[in-house]
Amino acid sequence: MSIPTLNASAVNSVRTLSVEVWSDVACPWCFIGKRRFARALETFPHREHVEVTWRSYQLSPETPSGPGRPEVEALAQMKGLPVDQVQQMFAHVTAVAATVGLAYDFDRTLAFNSYDAHRLAHLASRIGGRELADRTHEALFSAHFEQGVDLGVDASLVVLAREVGFGAHGYDDDAVAEFLVGDDESAAVDADIAEARSIGVTGVPFFVVDRRVAVSGAQPAEVFTQLLEVAWREANPIVTLAGDPSAAACADDSCAL
Repeated sequence: MSIPTLNASAVNSVRTLSVEVWSDVACPWCFIGKRRFARALETFPHREHVEVTWRSYQLSPETPSGPGRPEVEALAQMKGLPVDQVQQMFAHVTAVAATVGLAYDFDRTLAFNSYDAHRLAHLASRIGGRELADRTHEALFSAHFEQGVDLGVDASLVVLAREVGFGAHGYDDDAVAEFLVGDDESAAVDADIAEARSIGVTGVPFFVVDRRVAVSGAQPAEVFTQLLEVAWREANPIVTLAGDPSAAACADDSCAL
Protein backbone atom coordinates (compact mmCIF):
# COMPACT_ATOMS: atom_id res chain seq x y z
CA MET A 1 0.00 0.00 0.00
CA SER A 2 1.37 3.43 -0.88
CA ILE A 3 1.71 6.00 1.89
CA PRO A 4 -0.02 9.34 1.14
CA THR A 5 2.40 12.25 1.05
CA LEU A 6 1.85 15.96 1.48
CA ASN A 7 3.28 18.43 -1.00
CA ALA A 8 6.17 20.27 0.70
CA SER A 9 4.95 23.63 -0.58
CA ALA A 10 1.68 23.16 1.31
CA VAL A 11 3.61 22.62 4.55
CA ASN A 12 6.06 25.50 4.13
CA SER A 13 3.63 28.07 2.76
CA VAL A 14 2.91 30.50 5.62
CA ARG A 15 0.95 33.67 5.00
CA THR A 16 2.33 36.77 6.68
CA LEU A 17 -0.22 38.88 8.54
CA SER A 18 -0.44 42.51 7.45
CA VAL A 19 -1.40 44.74 10.37
CA GLU A 20 -2.32 48.34 9.54
CA VAL A 21 -2.69 50.84 12.35
CA TRP A 22 -4.46 54.13 11.78
CA SER A 23 -3.38 56.61 14.45
CA ASP A 24 -2.64 60.24 15.17
CA VAL A 25 0.49 61.30 17.05
CA ALA A 26 -1.71 63.88 18.80
CA CYS A 27 -3.90 61.09 20.25
CA PRO A 28 -3.00 59.96 23.80
CA TRP A 29 -4.87 56.65 23.42
CA CYS A 30 -2.90 55.84 20.27
CA PHE A 31 0.38 55.75 22.20
CA ILE A 32 -1.20 53.57 24.88
CA GLY A 33 -2.65 51.31 22.18
CA LYS A 34 0.76 51.08 20.51
CA ARG A 35 2.34 49.84 23.74
CA ARG A 36 -0.45 47.35 24.43
CA PHE A 37 -0.31 45.97 20.91
CA ALA A 38 3.48 45.65 21.22
CA ARG A 39 3.02 43.57 24.36
CA ALA A 40 0.62 41.25 22.55
CA LEU A 41 2.96 40.95 19.59
CA GLU A 42 5.94 40.10 21.82
CA THR A 43 4.22 36.94 23.03
CA PHE A 44 2.58 35.98 19.73
CA PRO A 45 4.28 32.75 18.57
CA HIS A 46 4.17 33.77 14.90
CA ARG A 47 5.38 37.34 15.41
CA GLU A 48 8.12 36.91 12.78
CA HIS A 49 5.30 36.57 10.25
CA VAL A 50 3.56 39.84 11.23
CA GLU A 51 4.21 43.10 9.37
CA VAL A 52 2.98 46.34 10.95
CA THR A 53 2.30 49.42 8.84
CA TRP A 54 1.41 52.78 10.38
CA ARG A 55 -1.30 54.82 8.68
CA SER A 56 -2.02 58.53 9.11
CA TYR A 57 -5.16 60.00 10.65
CA GLN A 58 -5.92 63.50 11.91
CA LEU A 59 -8.33 64.00 14.78
CA SER A 60 -8.17 67.80 14.57
CA PRO A 61 -7.11 68.84 11.07
CA GLU A 62 -8.46 72.33 11.76
CA THR A 63 -5.76 72.98 14.37
CA PRO A 64 -3.62 75.87 13.08
CA SER A 65 -0.16 75.06 11.76
CA GLY A 66 2.86 76.50 13.51
CA PRO A 67 3.82 76.64 17.19
CA GLY A 68 1.52 74.78 19.54
CA ARG A 69 -0.39 76.03 22.54
CA PRO A 70 -1.18 74.39 25.91
CA GLU A 71 -3.22 71.24 25.38
CA VAL A 72 -5.45 71.90 28.39
CA GLU A 73 -6.40 75.32 27.05
CA ALA A 74 -6.95 74.05 23.50
CA LEU A 75 -9.17 71.12 24.50
CA ALA A 76 -11.18 73.21 26.96
CA GLN A 77 -11.94 75.70 24.20
CA MET A 78 -12.68 73.05 21.57
CA LYS A 79 -15.01 71.03 23.83
CA GLY A 80 -16.48 73.99 25.69
CA LEU A 81 -15.47 72.46 29.02
CA PRO A 82 -14.11 74.01 32.23
CA VAL A 83 -10.34 73.73 32.55
CA ASP A 84 -10.59 71.73 35.78
CA GLN A 85 -12.78 69.12 34.07
CA VAL A 86 -10.25 68.78 31.26
CA GLN A 87 -7.49 68.38 33.85
CA GLN A 88 -9.46 65.57 35.49
CA MET A 89 -9.79 63.83 32.10
CA PHE A 90 -6.05 64.16 31.55
CA ALA A 91 -5.34 62.78 35.03
CA HIS A 92 -7.31 59.65 34.12
CA VAL A 93 -5.45 59.16 30.85
CA THR A 94 -2.12 59.77 32.61
CA ALA A 95 -2.91 57.04 35.14
CA VAL A 96 -3.78 54.56 32.38
CA ALA A 97 -0.62 55.48 30.46
CA ALA A 98 1.47 54.76 33.54
CA THR A 99 0.27 51.13 33.52
CA VAL A 100 2.14 50.59 30.24
CA GLY A 101 5.27 52.46 31.30
CA LEU A 102 4.44 55.88 29.85
CA ALA A 103 4.93 59.14 31.79
CA TYR A 104 2.43 61.60 30.32
CA ASP A 105 2.87 65.24 31.31
CA PHE A 106 -0.15 67.22 30.15
CA ASP A 107 1.07 70.30 31.99
CA ARG A 108 3.70 70.60 29.23
CA THR A 109 1.84 69.02 26.30
CA LEU A 110 1.21 71.41 23.41
CA ALA A 111 -1.65 71.08 20.92
CA PHE A 112 -0.34 71.20 17.34
CA ASN A 113 -1.34 70.34 13.79
CA SER A 114 0.00 66.82 13.25
CA TYR A 115 0.08 66.89 9.43
CA ASP A 116 3.84 67.50 9.06
CA ALA A 117 4.59 64.90 11.74
CA HIS A 118 2.65 62.39 9.64
CA ARG A 119 4.62 63.44 6.56
CA LEU A 120 7.85 62.84 8.48
CA ALA A 121 6.64 59.38 9.54
CA HIS A 122 5.89 58.50 5.92
CA LEU A 123 9.35 59.69 4.91
CA ALA A 124 10.80 57.43 7.61
CA SER A 125 8.94 54.47 6.15
CA ARG A 126 10.10 55.24 2.63
CA ILE A 127 13.81 55.67 3.43
CA GLY A 128 14.19 53.27 6.36
CA GLY A 129 11.33 50.81 6.18
CA ARG A 130 9.16 49.63 9.04
CA GLU A 131 11.96 49.77 11.62
CA LEU A 132 12.65 53.48 11.15
CA ALA A 133 8.93 54.20 10.84
CA ASP A 134 8.27 52.53 14.20
CA ARG A 135 11.11 54.42 15.88
CA THR A 136 9.80 57.67 14.44
CA HIS A 137 6.27 57.07 15.69
CA GLU A 138 7.56 56.13 19.13
CA ALA A 139 9.71 59.27 19.26
CA LEU A 140 6.87 61.52 18.08
CA PHE A 141 4.50 60.16 20.71
CA SER A 142 7.05 60.45 23.48
CA ALA A 143 8.15 63.95 22.48
CA HIS A 144 4.55 65.15 22.47
CA PHE A 145 3.08 63.47 25.54
CA GLU A 146 6.09 62.91 27.81
CA GLN A 147 8.59 65.64 26.97
CA GLY A 148 6.46 68.65 26.05
CA VAL A 149 8.25 69.16 22.72
CA ASP A 150 6.50 71.56 20.34
CA LEU A 151 6.05 69.36 17.27
CA GLY A 152 4.38 72.21 15.43
CA VAL A 153 7.83 73.75 14.94
CA ASP A 154 10.01 72.43 12.11
CA ALA A 155 13.17 72.70 14.21
CA SER A 156 11.72 70.20 16.70
CA LEU A 157 10.99 67.69 13.94
CA VAL A 158 14.50 68.14 12.54
CA VAL A 159 16.04 67.29 15.91
CA LEU A 160 13.74 64.30 16.33
CA ALA A 161 14.64 62.98 12.87
CA ARG A 162 18.32 63.26 13.71
CA GLU A 163 17.86 61.38 17.00
CA VAL A 164 15.99 58.43 15.46
CA GLY A 165 18.56 57.99 12.70
CA PHE A 166 17.45 59.72 9.51
CA GLY A 167 21.09 60.64 8.87
CA ALA A 168 22.00 56.99 8.26
CA HIS A 169 19.52 57.01 5.37
CA GLY A 170 20.82 60.13 3.63
CA TYR A 171 18.73 62.76 5.43
CA ASP A 172 20.85 65.12 7.53
CA ASP A 173 19.37 68.15 9.32
CA ASP A 174 19.38 70.31 6.19
CA ALA A 175 17.67 67.61 4.11
CA VAL A 176 14.95 67.12 6.71
CA ALA A 177 14.42 70.87 7.00
CA GLU A 178 14.10 71.13 3.22
CA PHE A 179 11.64 68.24 3.23
CA LEU A 180 9.45 69.92 5.84
CA VAL A 181 9.04 73.18 3.91
CA GLY A 182 7.90 71.24 0.82
CA ASP A 183 4.95 68.93 0.30
CA ASP A 184 6.65 65.56 -0.24
CA GLU A 185 4.66 62.67 1.30
CA SER A 186 1.51 64.83 1.46
CA ALA A 187 -0.13 62.54 -1.07
CA ALA A 188 0.63 59.53 1.15
CA VAL A 189 -0.87 61.21 4.21
CA ASP A 190 -3.97 62.26 2.28
CA ALA A 191 -4.36 58.75 0.85
CA ASP A 192 -4.25 57.22 4.34
CA ILE A 193 -6.90 59.61 5.61
CA ALA A 194 -9.12 59.01 2.58
CA GLU A 195 -8.70 55.25 2.92
CA ALA A 196 -9.65 55.44 6.59
CA ARG A 197 -12.93 57.07 5.61
CA SER A 198 -13.56 54.47 2.91
CA ILE A 199 -13.30 51.56 5.35
CA GLY A 200 -15.31 53.28 8.06
CA VAL A 201 -12.65 54.46 10.49
CA THR A 202 -14.17 57.14 12.72
CA GLY A 203 -11.70 57.07 15.59
CA VAL A 204 -8.18 55.99 16.44
CA PRO A 205 -6.27 53.88 17.19
CA PHE A 206 -7.76 51.46 14.67
CA PHE A 207 -6.08 48.11 14.00
CA VAL A 208 -6.84 46.08 10.85
CA VAL A 209 -5.37 42.68 9.97
CA ASP A 210 -5.38 41.69 6.30
CA ARG A 211 -8.31 44.06 5.76
CA ARG A 212 -10.53 41.34 7.23
CA VAL A 213 -10.38 41.53 11.03
CA ALA A 214 -10.31 44.80 12.93
CA VAL A 215 -10.54 46.28 16.41
CA SER A 216 -10.86 49.90 17.50
CA GLY A 217 -9.38 51.63 20.53
CA ALA A 218 -6.51 51.11 22.96
CA GLN A 219 -7.67 47.61 23.80
CA PRO A 220 -6.09 45.45 26.52
CA ALA A 221 -3.17 43.33 25.29
CA GLU A 222 -5.37 40.24 25.61
CA VAL A 223 -7.75 41.60 22.97
CA PHE A 224 -4.87 42.28 20.59
CA THR A 225 -3.66 38.73 21.18
CA GLN A 226 -7.12 37.47 20.23
CA LEU A 227 -7.08 39.66 17.13
CA LEU A 228 -3.78 38.16 16.00
CA GLU A 229 -4.85 34.60 16.79
CA VAL A 230 -8.15 34.88 14.90
CA ALA A 231 -6.46 36.45 11.89
CA TRP A 232 -3.70 33.80 11.95
CA ARG A 233 -6.15 30.91 11.96
CA GLU A 234 -8.04 32.41 9.03
CA ALA A 235 -4.88 33.10 7.05
CA ASN A 236 -3.15 29.82 7.87
CA PRO A 237 -5.71 27.03 8.35
CA ILE A 238 -4.46 23.62 9.42
CA VAL A 239 -3.91 21.26 6.47
CA THR A 240 -5.38 17.80 7.17
CA LEU A 241 -4.28 14.83 5.07
CA ALA A 242 -6.92 12.46 3.80
CA GLY A 243 -4.51 9.62 4.52
CA ASP A 244 -5.60 5.98 4.59
CA PRO A 245 -9.38 5.86 5.17
CA SER A 246 -9.06 2.48 6.87
CA ALA A 247 -6.75 3.81 9.58
CA ALA A 248 -8.24 3.22 13.06
CA ALA A 249 -9.15 6.13 15.30
CA CYS A 250 -11.21 7.05 18.35
CA ALA A 251 -14.09 9.50 18.11
CA ASP A 252 -15.88 10.96 21.13
CA ASP A 253 -16.81 8.04 23.43
CA SER A 254 -16.05 5.20 21.05
CA CYS A 255 -12.99 3.61 19.50
CA ALA A 256 -12.58 1.34 16.49
CA LEU A 257 -11.40 -1.92 18.05
